[in-house]
Amino acid sequence: MTTYDIINNIFTQDTLKKLFPEDLTDRFFDALFGDVTEGAYDISLEFRECSQNRLEFEFHLRQRPGKCLACHLTTGLPTVFSRHPIINIKGLVREIDQLLKGQAECSEWKLGPTRQVSNELHTVPLTIFLDK
Repeated sequence: MTTYDIINNIFTQDTLKKLFPEDLTDRFFDALFGDVTEGAYDISLEFRECSQNRLEFEFHLRQRPGKCLACHLTTGLPTVFSRHPIINIKGLVREIDQLLKGQAECSEWKLGPTRQVSNELHTVPLTIFLDK
C-alpha cells in the first residue's frame, strides 16, 4: 500500500464530521448574521483525493429547505472562510496534519473560487499542499 493509499483511507465520513462538525454551520451564521435562521445553506467538508503533493477537499454548501442558495452571494466565501474564526481553516489544516501521523506534512493551503454545481449545491475547493 502506497503512502497515498494510506492517506486516502484516513478521511472517512466519520473523520470528516469530526473535523468539521455539523453545528459549525449554525455557529457560522450566528456569528455572521446574529441569527442561524438567516443561513441559506448547510456546510460540510468532503474529501476528494490525495494526489502527488496535495490533498483535495471541498466545502459543500447545500441549500436549506425553504431557502434559495442561488439568491445568496457565495462567490466571496473563500475570502470569508479563510479568515473566519468559526470556520478556522488554519486549525482544520493542523488537525489534518495530525491525522497524517508523519505519512506527510501539511505545508500550505489555499481555497479556490466557489463553484456552482447546481442551484442547490455550491462548492469551495480546499487544497492542502504536502511535504514528504
